[in-house]
Amino acid sequence: MAIFLITLGFFLVIVMAMAVGYIFQQKTLAGSCGGLASVGIAKECNCDNPCEKRKEREKIAAEKENSIDVKNL
Repeated sequence: MAIFLITLGFFLVIVMAMAVGYIFQQKTLAGSCGGLASVGIAKECNCDNPCEKRKEREKIAAEKENSIDVKNL
């Protein structure tokens, strides 16, 4: 039982140290670089209608894709 309590205490100290370090960096939590997009899944749910933010991102991406770059003419 003593080994368990020592191990639990050690892990709690490590987690608290990581939390304090993260708080002092003053960053917000962010997702990973990969996620579902890295395996080819475009959206997480099975909804037919994406949210407004996603619609706006897709609209901007389509405009960039269809725009003509005047500098390279």
